[in-house]
Amino acid sequence: MIKRRKTRTVNLGGVKIGSPYPVRIQSMTKTDTRDAKKTIVQIKELEGAGCEIVRVAVKDKEAARAIKEIKKEIDIPLVADIHFDYRLALESIKSGADKIRINPGNISDAENLKAVITAAKKKKIPIRIGLNSGSLPKNGTFISTTLKYIKLFERQNFRDIIISLKSSRVRETVSSYRNLAGLCDYPFHLGLTASGPPEGGIVKSAIGIGTLLLDGIGDTIRVSLTGDPVLEVITAQQILGALNLRSFGPEIISCPTCGRCQVELSKIVRNLESAVRSPQSAVRGHHITIAIMGCEVNGPGEAKDADIGIAFGKESGMLFKNGKAIKKVKSKDAVKELLRYLKSSTT
Repeated sequence: MIKRRKTRTVNLGGVKIGSPYPVRIQSMTKTDTRDAKKTIVQIKELEGAGCEIVRVAVKDKEAARAIKEIKKEIDIPLVADIHFDYRLALESIKSGADKIRINPGNISDAENLKAVITAAKKKKIPIRIGLNSGSLPKNGTFISTTLKYIKLFERQNFRDIIISLKSSRVRETVSSYRNLAGLCDYPFHLGLTASGPPEGGIVKSAIGIGTLLLDGIGDTIRVSLTGDPVLEVITAQQILGALNLRSFGPEIISCPTCGRCQVELSKIVRNLESAVRSPQSAVRGHHITIAIMGCEVNGPGEAKDADIGIAFGKESGMLFKNGKAIKKVKSKDAVKELLRYLKSSTT
């Protein structure tokens, strides 16, 4: 069992962040926030995928004001992403943002920060101190810059803080979070910045975020990918599920296949995955392990811990439940048979 780093609790639009609560999944819209309709559509897609916190880019006052309209149509907390101009934070707070993200690399004036802190305190919303390696102050490090910034907030008696220290490099990200972990008790938002296209970004994010989560470090996560933000949410779920930190429905384990396999296993797995993850699936919210194995070598023996599965031979396979053989099924009927047994076991 992973022992979480002990942190204070921060309330983000009704979602509790911190060590007593689950590690939360966050993503960010890729739309122009000024286009409220498109932004709402994308947020609803993210909500449907399981996103629990969403961040929007606030590039000008028009984007900040759009937050008011967006908030009316969504059901998850909204974070305003602010760079360079502290007045955009003030406008976003006025529009109803549930949290403000500020980058110390481009907003550092004490009086300007004081104005943002005062407004956030009045609305009882948290602020994320979000550092990126590419915008660190000259001669500043992640740790020195963060600690200096935290002091500015604490002097204003403001402690509803979440911290992120993001680099595009895995080792720098991991070491920075580890070094800061023992120096404060604020919740951490984990992620790598500019991790790249999905193929490489997923690997880098899984290593970086996964390593820190195994250390017990991390309270919210975002997998940053160049592409569809829904994939960010799915990947985050898979990372948390792989570490048994949270469950998001059925887990499918399947063999990589080899020359022994005589069925189209990858097609069967894809069809099963699509069926169990569908919003209409009867087992979508249940933690069930399903094994799909290509031959007798990877049959019930290697998948004995699965709740249900099939070990295939030539054009057919043996359906097993809790390690015991149940019936022989044809490969073309495999997904249908599995779904039938899964439905009966969860109703």
